[in-house]
Amino acid sequence: MAEQLNRFPTPSLDKLPQDIRSRILAVQEKSGFVPNVFLTLAYRPDEFRAFFAYHDALMEKDGGLSKAEREMIVVATSAANQCQYCVIAHGAILRIRAKNPLIADQIATNYRKADITPRQRAMLDFAMKVSRSAEEVSEDDFAALATHGFSNDDVWDIAAISAFFALSNRMANVTAMRPNDEFYLMGRLPKGD
Repeated sequence: MAEQLNRFPTPSLDKLPQDIRSRILAVQEKSGFVPNVFLTLAYRPDEFRAFFAYHDALMEKDGGLSKAEREMIVVATSAANQCQYCVIAHGAILRIRAKNPLIADQIATNYRKADITPRQRAMLDFAMKVSRSAEEVSEDDFAALATHGFSNDDVWDIAAISAFFALSNRMANVTAMRPNDEFYLMGRLPKGD
């Protein structure tokens, strides 16, 4: 019996709408496996499309935050929200994007003691505030971020990533989404020749 990926039915690839099937197969081609988040969210095709459109708008663009810094936000806030799937999956992506096999574990455990810059620490302080107590965000937070060179667009990105992954964390926990085994080793050892 195949191991269940989550609490909800997982549709077969051949039954999915063409656009979703194509996206999943493209991810499989690139990574060598299908991350469980794709199969889990495919249960609701319209929400799948909306989720990944917003994900891509936040995580795959250029801007004042590097792609590794965006992943740092996901890992730190997902750890605070106790989302195993996102900590493991985005931890793997962070290790690869930062080219650092230690950084994801450090950030997931306690970002305040991680080997990151003061700028990145300020970014994560704000991300955590948005994730855990957004009602307390004030002008002082914006001023503190400005001292580290963050623009208004950067602050928006930090907040939006934190908020988006709060949704993702909650859905991953509700669905009991399992991280793929492949994620655990990604980015930990240099690739062989």
